[in-house]
Amino acid sequence: MGILNLTPDSFSDGGRLFSNNRTRLDEVLKTASQMQADGADILDLGGESTRPGAQPVSSQEELDRVLPALECIRRELDVAISIDTSNPELMTQAAEMGADMLNDVRSLGRTGALEAAVNSGLPVCLMHMQGDPGTMQANPQYEDVTGEVGSYLSQQLRRCEQAGIARERIILDPGFGFGKSLAHNLQLLHELPKLVELGQPLLVGLSRKRMVAELTGRQAPEDRLAGSLALAQVALDKGARIIRCHDVAPTCDMMRTWNAIRHNDIP
Repeated sequence: MGILNLTPDSFSDGGRLFSNNRTRLDEVLKTASQMQADGADILDLGGESTRPGAQPVSSQEELDRVLPALECIRRELDVAISIDTSNPELMTQAAEMGADMLNDVRSLGRTGALEAAVNSGLPVCLMHMQGDPGTMQANPQYEDVTGEVGSYLSQQLRRCEQAGIARERIILDPGFGFGKSLAHNLQLLHELPKLVELGQPLLVGLSRKRMVAELTGRQAPEDRLAGSLALAQVALDKGARIIRCHDVAPTCDMMRTWNAIRHNDIP
């Protein structure tokens, strides 16, 4: 899953695809095309930054950022498109315009989001987050991070099933870096097989995150590739099924090599 940040304030590449209050559709299509050529199976479009300390945007502003990009990519490329949003209005309109998946860091917790997801008929990814983006890294606390994340995701899975979303349409994301310290993130990664036992495909987002800087000392997000690849490979070893990343080509190279070694899957 390749990340397309349609925001001016993403921690990694904010403003590259959105500047002067508009989505740069030429750059969006160029980047999307390159990601697809590099091996991305899914492109994840997001119009609201969820970095630590991020401020919310209005519903209309998020629509204005994402929908033109969705329309452009859907028209030009044959690739699966995920919409990274908690906004029920965007979920509904994106589904009508041909989106293939919904990816919500708030696990369909906003008013109307669950109903919008049900009505869309699309697969959904449910993520764990302690707190909200504005405050989540202030002082995260857990007695047992893996147990608590697993319990939360189990509850959300049941909630969605009861609302009418078929189990085979649900993906789970433990939410690395969302209300978690470095120690929490590492424990969660080590114990990822416990979350695999929930029976749903696991999506992990470790690319360029602060934990890489804390482990390596690489402060610039673009310098965190090696650490990101190492974390992603461990996640695969532990049972992750979808790797959400900024650097598609090297991540796909790693995954092809990993598949050849682990599963004798020789191209």
